[in-house]
Amino acid sequence: MSKLFSRAIAVFALAFPVVALADTTLTLSSGQTLNLDTGKVVTSGGDLLWDGTNLTPQGTAMATDLPGESALYSSLTQSTTSELAMGGLSTAAITPAANDLIIAQTNGGNFSKIAVTTVGSGSITLKFNTFGGSSTPSGPTITGVVNNYSYIPAGFPNSGIAPGTLFLITGSGLASAPTGNLTLNSSASPGIPLTSAGASVSVQAGGKTFTPGLYYASPAQIAAVLPSGTPTGTATVTVTYNNATSNAFSFQVVPSALGFGTYSDGVIATNAATYALYGYTNSAKPGDTIVLWGSGLGADTADSDTVYTGTPHAVNTPLQIYFGGVAAHILYAGSSGFPGLNQIDVTIPENASTGCYVTVVGVTGTGSNITTSNFGHLAISPSGGECNDSIFGISGGTISTLSGQSTVRSGSLFVGQLISPKSQTDNTPQTSNIAFADFSKDTGSTYASSTGSSSSAFSLGSCFVSEIVSSGGGTVTSTGLDAGNISLTGPAGTYQLMTIPTVVGSYIAELPSNAITSSGGAFTFNGSGGADVGSFKTTVNLPNPILTWTNQIADATVNRGQGVTVDWTGGGSGTYVIIEGNSSDSSTGAFGSFTCITNQSALSFQVPGYVTSTLPAGSGMLDVENATSFGIFTATGLDFGFKFGFTGVSINSTYQ
Repeated sequence: MSKLFSRAIAVFALAFPVVALADTTLTLSSGQTLNLDTGKVVTSGGDLLWDGTNLTPQGTAMATDLPGESALYSSLTQSTTSELAMGGLSTAAITPAANDLIIAQTNGGNFSKIAVTTVGSGSITLKFNTFGGSSTPSGPTITGVVNNYSYIPAGFPNSGIAPGTLFLITGSGLASAPTGNLTLNSSASPGIPLTSAGASVSVQAGGKTFTPGLYYASPAQIAAVLPSGTPTGTATVTVTYNNATSNAFSFQVVPSALGFGTYSDGVIATNAATYALYGYTNSAKPGDTIVLWGSGLGADTADSDTVYTGTPHAVNTPLQIYFGGVAAHILYAGSSGFPGLNQIDVTIPENASTGCYVTVVGVTGTGSNITTSNFGHLAISPSGGECNDSIFGISGGTISTLSGQSTVRSGSLFVGQLISPKSQTDNTPQTSNIAFADFSKDTGSTYASSTGSSSSAFSLGSCFVSEIVSSGGGTVTSTGLDAGNISLTGPAGTYQLMTIPTVVGSYIAELPSNAITSSGGAFTFNGSGGADVGSFKTTVNLPNPILTWTNQIADATVNRGQGVTVDWTGGGSGTYVIIEGNSSDSSTGAFGSFTCITNQSALSFQVPGYVTSTLPAGSGMLDVENATSFGIFTATGLDFGFKFGFTGVSINSTYQ
């Protein structure tokens, strides 16, 4: 069991992104000291002293220098900054150079990210942002509570924390900073402690007070196990640190809300017999019995919430696991032995779809009370080993190679036709023919990384869901690439794509009404080459005939608990149908969306109720597209380029 647990433990350090203060830029002269919490040069009580060559932490402040990594600065959130700090901070002096990235922990217990702009003539210019910094360092502050694995925000039907769940508290000033690498508290007897790094957590629910055990505590986040005796309903949580108690943060306790652990290759899944971790180059096979890791099955009254047991018990919660929409046989679902960590032993269906991005999702409860987990993906191949995805024309080896690069230079090309309503209140259809190209250099996140609640790619038969409250945060720094002049030649003529002045690397053309007809046809992109991307020539073939969505009137109303059926005729042989939907709740700011994909030859697709039930009730859209396979194109200066064509229809829909 310990071998299996070691595979899953890495996700404990993940955190939900939170908002930081505004960036500050200033120049220090030799002998000046910077207070990172206030953003000012001070004569006493500062955090970093500049002596013309070195930056030396003062008092209890610590720092580390990451040479040449300033490009990561803008992508770092509070949680990712704290994760870098967990790699080890020191009180020793550092000798920075231009374009270095410095991570620091202040005397006030906050984390700071610092980009070195220039160094010279005894001075240094820094751009920095201190998370939780203020003119007077405050006590502990809670900004969020989420499942440690799903990260589903409050406001969605499948959010909430179940009793017995490993949950994450995020904020600032929550606990003391680690002096070295962050380590997890042991669950061996006497168990994970109720106080860690000077912090303790209190949960109030149903008129009672509960004290969770803590796997770890740091200034930005605390991982705790909600006691199994906590009643369902509204609860509040507080953190006490350094004789100060935080704000009371409200959250919902629910019977079950499963979250799967994820990493860059998809869900954390291990072979039940060999303990091998599955990934893009070591994919699972239909018929394999695997172990999925996560938390949120519900109250585990048979086992301890703080102490490891070698004889764990199942949790009595109705559960179904789907691989690419195909239900699987579950052998065991319950405690792993470690407090708060669930394991699910399941056999992949023999008829499960294969590919590099096959959906894995869990549904707990029954009838109208079902709760859907986060949507992860798993690489599945008929013979195991390296996965291959027919839709994207990409192999697991290529994905792994790109994932191993800190910077990926990519390009995308598409041409298509979309018929959509004039506005959310005006259903008059209007037709848009468009060609688009985009070239960018992305730094700060792995290619095709899994965030736990969404995916940027999908395999046949799969549906994915994305749930957000705001568009802030993120882990990628994207820089546009110059590809020169780009034109498109189709059956009716040649068109020039125009650059978008405010978005370097993006090109667009609004094509005339006769450019795309029901006959589809071949469309060839020609790139002259520019400062960053070499010349290229590649063709996209639009489907013939164009697909007709036959029941779109009925689909204007979606019963979220029952799903939605989409029927069509036509479409090109060997192409795909992509179904997308979204809705929002203006009162909470929750915005949910889903994407499903199937073969055109199916002529019908049922979007499952466990997919649409995750979206908030409200107004939104439903879109049906007939898409070509995602082809590959090459050009010097690019690590990867893909192309596709589509025709589609979008309608206003109400999600009830």
